[in-house]
Amino acid sequence: MKIIGITGGIGTGKSTILNILKEKHHAYIIETDKLAHHLMLPGEAAYTEIVKCFGEDILTDDKCINRTKLGAIVFQNQEKLAQLNAIVHPAVKQYILQDIEKQKNSHTVSYYIIEAALLIEDGYHQICDEIWCVHVEKEERIKRLMSGRGGTRQKWESIIASQSSDTYYRENSNCIIENMGDIKNIESQIEQLLYKNT
Repeated sequence: MKIIGITGGIGTGKSTILNILKEKHHAYIIETDKLAHHLMLPGEAAYTEIVKCFGEDILTDDKCINRTKLGAIVFQNQEKLAQLNAIVHPAVKQYILQDIEKQKNSHTVSYYIIEAALLIEDGYHQICDEIWCVHVEKEERIKRLMSGRGGTRQKWESIIASQSSDTYYRENSNCIIENMGDIKNIESQIEQLLYKNT
């Protein structure tokens, strides 16, 4: 089983790469954002610590964490955001490590894919056999984000500026997928990366 990390800045089209890996190569996909949301549900690994840290005011009537309320707290306060990350990130990594063992033992998974914007920053190179960075020129990213998600050019420029640079991603990745061409071109790049050692 090969473990591959997929990363890249916002608007680079990581979900397109994941879809190709899943549909064409039957890869097993873990998206860390979705996993983090799951681990914040009642009874899951991060729930109790988050409620202890941020108080019951962040809960809905059915005792779930209201992510909008929690987001309003942490995104205005770097210290609070760091506290939340210190709870959620280790819980996500712990889940993934256990899941990797489970999937290895099942002998049914050839490619185990971990997708995260902060894959490199969170030290996933220690877990992954390879890290793939998805790259798209900044102008194209802004264009895609504005048409796909709305919002102003200024908003997306600001978010892109707050993330790691293209140079950082390139220096810390084994492979670069250029997500600028048509879908056949992307599929071809992925096949070359998957089968280069076979």
